[in-house]
Amino acid sequence: MRLVFMGTPDFASASLEALLRSDDSIVGVVTQPDRPKGRGQTLTPSPVKLLAEREKIPLLQPLKMKDPEFLQALTGWRPDMIAVAAFGRILPPAILSLPSLGCINVHGSLLPKYRGAGPIQWAIINGETETGITTMLMDEGMDTGAMLLQEAIPITPDDTAGSLSARLAELGGRLLVETIAQLKAGTLVPRPQDASQATMAPLLKKEDGVIDWALPAAVLANRVRGLSPWPGAYVTMAGGNRWTIWRALALPGPVTEPPGIVVAVTTKAILVATGEGVLAVTELQPANGRRMAASQYLAGHPVAVGERLGGSASS
Repeated sequence: MRLVFMGTPDFASASLEALLRSDDSIVGVVTQPDRPKGRGQTLTPSPVKLLAEREKIPLLQPLKMKDPEFLQALTGWRPDMIAVAAFGRILPPAILSLPSLGCINVHGSLLPKYRGAGPIQWAIINGETETGITTMLMDEGMDTGAMLLQEAIPITPDDTAGSLSARLAELGGRLLVETIAQLKAGTLVPRPQDASQATMAPLLKKEDGVIDWALPAAVLANRVRGLSPWPGAYVTMAGGNRWTIWRALALPGPVTEPPGIVVAVTTKAILVATGEGVLAVTELQPANGRRMAASQYLAGHPVAVGERLGGSASS
């Protein structure tokens, strides 16, 4: 079967790697254009582009999905199926209707829960203990197509969006290959989603990382995990310095200080009052600094009990 693959980040690379080990022929890859990255804003290719170039697979990087030259080139590849994983663009009807066997998407949640661009992050932020991969037939909606295969995995208490994404990526690649094999064998029957059970997982923005100390400590601990590695959970200190908090634990118990006030400092953590309980910050990164354990930071930067982190309870 002639396959075209569409994807962009590391999550998608695992699916492309799995397809490369399968029996089908990948006749082309589509990925996002190179983007500026880092302090120097150097144009950087996507992980999928690097893999496609390594394997010498024909590659397209359209600026617009309806560009006539792109659509002509895509049609020229004559795909029987288009496999999609974290591509980052909405596919227009002209592409959805192009392959005879349809477009298959690898989605990082147990649909219909967490439709949208941030399913892995929001599952952790919302305190879920399980998630998984769904493969589905794509339609014109946002992750509304009929489901093909699903497999669940647990979310561990130590998982971040980064670590969970890596595990889901490997599962997604395996499930994609299984999905294609069963579709070819005629043994897979698509199942419609129950739209009444749908929840949304919108794309995260930088401002989603701002810590609101008025929230319960358990909620904040989940946000810290779900916002790692991007955009990171952060507070702006007095004087304008910013801390990104990378690891934190929720400690239960009564709190008498207002949210955002440091209530204790140990050798391993900075304990901060929240709207409910205490958040123990165990790993942080000051602006223009490196990630470090709280113990390392405290060795050179004393933090006083009674100090306010973030300037106010809602910042």
